[in-house]
Amino acid sequence: MKLLGGLFLLMVLGSKIGVAAEVDPAKMDAIFADLKSDTAPGGAVLVLKDGRPLFSRGYGVTDLRSFSKIDVHTNFRLASVSKQFTAMAVMLLGHDGKLRYDERLTDVFPDFPVYGRAIRIRHLLNHTSGLQDYEDLMSPDSGTSPDQIKDAGVLALLKEQTATKFVPGMRWEYSNSGYAVLAMVVEKVSGKAFGEFLQERIFGPLKMGNTIAYERGKNEVPHRAYGHTRKEAGWRETDQSPTSAVLGDGGIYSSLDDLAKWDEALREYKLLSEVEMRPALTPAKLLAGSAPFRNKAAEYGFGWFLDPYKGHARMWHFGETVGFRTGIQRFVDDKLTVIVLCNREDVSAEELALRVEDLYLRP
Repeated sequence: MKLLGGLFLLMVLGSKIGVAAEVDPAKMDAIFADLKSDTAPGGAVLVLKDGRPLFSRGYGVTDLRSFSKIDVHTNFRLASVSKQFTAMAVMLLGHDGKLRYDERLTDVFPDFPVYGRAIRIRHLLNHTSGLQDYEDLMSPDSGTSPDQIKDAGVLALLKEQTATKFVPGMRWEYSNSGYAVLAMVVEKVSGKAFGEFLQERIFGPLKMGNTIAYERGKNEVPHRAYGHTRKEAGWRETDQSPTSAVLGDGGIYSSLDDLAKWDEALREYKLLSEVEMRPALTPAKLLAGSAPFRNKAAEYGFGWFLDPYKGHARMWHFGETVGFRTGIQRFVDDKLTVIVLCNREDVSAEELALRVEDLYLRP
C-alpha cells in the first residue's frame, strides 16, 4: 500500500463514487458545439468505461485543402501527451534489465558534462532534473530557419551547459528537455532509433497501427489532421514549428481508435506488470518544495500527472503545441477515460475533457 502512496488511497476512497451509465448525446454535442463545422478545424472525443466506448465523435475537418471530416481514425499530433509513451519506453528498458531509474546521466552518456553526475534517470522522468529549457538555448534565428531541432540537437545543446537550474531532486519544474534526453537514452541503451523502439515494443504489440513518432521525410502520418491557428482573416495552417521534430517530448501522432488500445494496455497491464507500473503512478518526492503548477504543488510520476479531480483518483496529461491541443484523463478507480484531441489552438482540450467528465462522474 505504501508503494502506491496517495494514488492508492484515492483509489480506495474513490470506490464509493459512481459513473453515469449513459449521458444524453445532445449534452455532449453542446460541449463541442464550437467545433462543429464542415469548413474549419475541430477535434475528436472518446469516452471509455471499462474499456467500452460510451461516446465517440469527431467535429470539424482535418485540413483546409481536403476538408475531410475528423473521425476516430484521424491522427493528431499528441504534443506532451507523447511523454507517457517516452516514459513507457524507458520503463521497458528497465523491465529488460538494461537500465535503472537511479542510473546517472553520465553513466549513459560518459561525455556529458560533470553536472550530469547529479541527474538520475528518475529525475528526467518526473521533471526534477533541473535541466535548462532547450527552447531558451536555441539560437534567436531558429524561428525563421527551415531546419528543425531534433532530440540529438537538444542533447548537444545541454552538453554545452555547465549547470542545472536547481539541484536535481530538490524541486519540480516541467521539463521538455528531460524528455528529449530520455528519447536519446532509449536510443543509446537499446541501440535502436527511438521511433523504431516505440514501434517494436509498444505500437506494434498493441496493434496501434496508425500511431507513429513522425519524422519528416522518413515516414508519413496516415489520416493526418493538420494544426491550425485562428487569425483575423480566418484559419491558417500552423502545423510545424522549429521544435516540432523533437520526438521525446511531443512528436507522436495517434488517433482515438489507437489510444483506446493504449488505454486497454494500461488497464490490463499488457506491457508491464502492476508492480512495474507503480513507479509511474507514484508522485515524485521532493527535497525542497516545488515550482507552482496551476497554483499548487505538482504531483507527477513518470509521464503522468497524478492529482485527483473532485475526489476521483486520476492519471492525466495535456498537450499544447503549435496548432494542436490534446488531453487524456484516466480515472483509475472509476475505470473511466476521456480523450480529447483538437487540431486548433483556440480551445483547451483539458477543459473540454473536464466538462465531459462532469457529465459522467457522480459526486
